[in-house]
Amino acid sequence: MDRFTKIARWIDYRLPVFSFIDHELRKYPTPKNLNYWWNFGSLAGITLVVMILSGIFLAMHYDPSAAHAFDSVEYIMRNVNYGWFMRYLHANGATMFFIVVYIHLFRGLYYGSYKSPRELLWILGVVILLLMMATAFMGYVLPWGQMSYWGATVITNLFSVFPFGESIVEWLWGGFSVDSPTLNRFFVLHYLLPFFIVGVVMLHIMALHQHGSNNPLGIERKEPRDSIPFHPYYTVKDLFGLGVFGLVWSYFVFFNPNFFGEPDNYIPANPLVTPPHIVPEWYFLPFYAILRSIPNKLIGVLAMFGSVFVLFFIPWLDRSKVRSATFRPLYKWFFWSFVVDCFILGYVGANSPDYIHVHFGGISNQVLGQFTTLLYFAFFFGALPLLGIFEKTKPLPTSLSEPVIGRGNEKKSIVQNSFVFLLFLGSLNPLYGVETPTLPHQEWSFKGPLGTYDRTELQHGFQIYKQVCSVCHGLKQIRFRDLADLGYNPEEIKALAAEYKVQAINDEGEVVDQPALPTNAFPDPYKNEQAARAANNGALPPDLSLITKARVGGPDYVYALLTGYETVPPKDIELAEGMHYNPFFPGEQIAMIPPLSEGLVTYSDGSQPSLNQMAKDVVVFLSWSAEPELEARKKMGYKVLIYFIIFTILMYVVMKRIWAKVK
Repeated sequence: MDRFTKIARWIDYRLPVFSFIDHELRKYPTPKNLNYWWNFGSLAGITLVVMILSGIFLAMHYDPSAAHAFDSVEYIMRNVNYGWFMRYLHANGATMFFIVVYIHLFRGLYYGSYKSPRELLWILGVVILLLMMATAFMGYVLPWGQMSYWGATVITNLFSVFPFGESIVEWLWGGFSVDSPTLNRFFVLHYLLPFFIVGVVMLHIMALHQHGSNNPLGIERKEPRDSIPFHPYYTVKDLFGLGVFGLVWSYFVFFNPNFFGEPDNYIPANPLVTPPHIVPEWYFLPFYAILRSIPNKLIGVLAMFGSVFVLFFIPWLDRSKVRSATFRPLYKWFFWSFVVDCFILGYVGANSPDYIHVHFGGISNQVLGQFTTLLYFAFFFGALPLLGIFEKTKPLPTSLSEPVIGRGNEKKSIVQNSFVFLLFLGSLNPLYGVETPTLPHQEWSFKGPLGTYDRTELQHGFQIYKQVCSVCHGLKQIRFRDLADLGYNPEEIKALAAEYKVQAINDEGEVVDQPALPTNAFPDPYKNEQAARAANNGALPPDLSLITKARVGGPDYVYALLTGYETVPPKDIELAEGMHYNPFFPGEQIAMIPPLSEGLVTYSDGSQPSLNQMAKDVVVFLSWSAEPELEARKKMGYKVLIYFIIFTILMYVVMKRIWAKVK
């Protein structure tokens, strides 16, 4: 007996942690016919751990104040080692968490995992879902962008419909509007709630192990041969699923990190400017659609909350004695209709209430939402109770051992998983019902998995920004030292910085102007907002640090805006005084004069670019200013993807060898 074994036994005799792990994880008897749908429970647990660890790292650098929250997030992205990785891992992790939990929930609905004696198991799962929703909502507020601020304002205002609602809302806000006190308490709760989730997850696992896992057949284990130890059979199966899941998650983190995000959230929160369309994250869209579809505010709020709380009562609403939909032909049809209805509700929630669905017969978004809301509740209060009475079910098998060990079921499960996951992804980033002109597509060197920034284009774009754009627009998230990425050496950077003046405090405590240092950020061209508006016909020139992230269409939109000015507007457009016609700008009227023209700039290499070339070069530079980590992100992404590919293949081979022993 080695020293480690002796120590482990000594500890276990006094605190049986090793015995508990051995019994509950390694030797835990598990039905041997579980398919890949059961992988999502373990994936949810792993995702929760990753979210907590990445969240702790982010909390170390986050400033929960209205004045600095937005900038602190960008500071993490740009100046903290691998801060961009942690931020993208956490932000996309929220989406991945909800995907696996929703699939886990629908699997439970399909196979009847909520039926006796597993009612508490189901109820605890719904509690976890509610805690996740609360945590996700408060986390969405923390970046303090436009959608964060207005999402918090809209959702918290819902409590005003209840008795003493105004007092509740003021307590939530910590004042008379969403501001720093709101942000502070949301940050604290967002940090603490995941640990409550961990506690409920432990209760969830305890309830699961009390009566064992359900299975695709929905019948209880009757013979010893119906079960196998959890380890190594399901540990290696979960690891294979983790490899596939890791590939998907890594793709979004490293190659498409803003796919699930809202461009408006890259605009700092402004209480005076309301976004055209306020929408929550995709995982709240079905519930948001239910809220908006009902004209009466109180009934709408009750229906929205009721759409979640009804899940608690499913074990008693479903009166059928058969668990699995495999043997319930009518329930299977109603189940998939319910899934489709949830997707349509999500689509409705993503569009404005007055949006007309031409492809749905020209009905308004609100009418479609009311119809799908009715179908949603009809599933729980109509289909579930009545099917338990009238449905004729198929005969149940007598044992778990024979019918479902075949490889055909596993392959079928893989196909089903892939289809559902693709269906999820296809519906998560819908086209919102906003009429915008089609943007001309441009080829960008930095786009695609292998894309990189062209240093010549970057330097040319910086020259255009310096000579043209910087007259009105700031670049406050970029420091002069960052220009090293463009190919400038330290002496050139020092000289470039010295051309700008920044405010500093001298030894006498007076505010003075002095030449900027490489560590300084690009200064704003105006002393304050009032001066900026006075110089631009009342319009406020936006900071360009994040402009390609903060606009739908990104680089294509900025390019189209710069090149889309027309001297003669259409006959039905009457320009206001001091405005210019640009079909790509919202409202088609813009205060900014055409910034670029032929012969405006001569590049340092002596060439005179065309208007289109100038526009393209400056957009490349602005894209870099928004995502300076892009090249490092993709480089790291290749390594991570290769790792997960090798890991997945190895786990698949090991899984096949281990499961070959199961008869």
